[in-house]
Amino acid sequence: MLKTRIITALVLLAVFLPTLFLLPAVYIGAFFLVALLAAAWEWGRLLTPQSARAAWLYALFCLAIILLLLGMQNASWQFGLLLLAVLFWFFIAPFILARGMNLSLQKLRPFYVVIGLILLPATWFSLVFLRELGLTFLLTSITLVWVADIGAYFVGKAFGKHKLAVQISPGKSIEGALGGLVLCYGYALICVIYLPFESTLFGAWAIRFGWVPMFVMVTVLTAFSIFGDLFESQLKRLAGVKDSSQLLPGHGGVLDRVDALIPAMPIAAILAGFV
Repeated sequence: MLKTRIITALVLLAVFLPTLFLLPAVYIGAFFLVALLAAAWEWGRLLTPQSARAAWLYALFCLAIILLLLGMQNASWQFGLLLLAVLFWFFIAPFILARGMNLSLQKLRPFYVVIGLILLPATWFSLVFLRELGLTFLLTSITLVWVADIGAYFVGKAFGKHKLAVQISPGKSIEGALGGLVLCYGYALICVIYLPFESTLFGAWAIRFGWVPMFVMVTVLTAFSIFGDLFESQLKRLAGVKDSSQLLPGHGGVLDRVDALIPAMPIAAILAGFV
């Protein structure tokens, strides 16, 4: 299992890194588009496991939304999509997560259908926008989510005693989440000290608003990356599956790998707009 996981990760890196560093920005946009459409296909499978065609149609709908907004060439519509996604994560997602497993996927299926068509395209637009601000801007924003996940895993393994969301994800602990947050503080501090201020979201916020607002921003991004992970875990449990698919051997599905990015990247894009 570990060998398969490592091989899959190496193959992904072999595609991702040259695309990111050696090719024009449009190619990384295409890479992200393929990943998000795969995640949309998996989202559709979770909602309609009895119909393979419905999952493909769902991915096509996501693609159509992205192409429509691109074709309109109106940044305000793209911003509106990002804003809808951010409002969902701030004002609706917490109440859904608070219900744990006391939900019915059958009754809420129309809701999940609609919200996926907002969240997934918004994630793609936010990644593309962050890339337009600079390669380092994009990488440091994505890395924050990875740092939060790594910190939560290892601190949780070592010290985790109090469950964060026992019904949704029994493996996650409050200690792990706090450990990930502390590691993210350290990571953001390193970015501010060693990278040009304007090249990262953390440096831009520190120089524009000060250190305290910057650390508050890191707290928000870290918290919502955890929300994204829990939201996808909740959806999988409601659907009665362990992984969103087996597209990535050893890792599960694409949605399993990008779930924390789905809330964090639109929020990061909106926050970047302030500076």
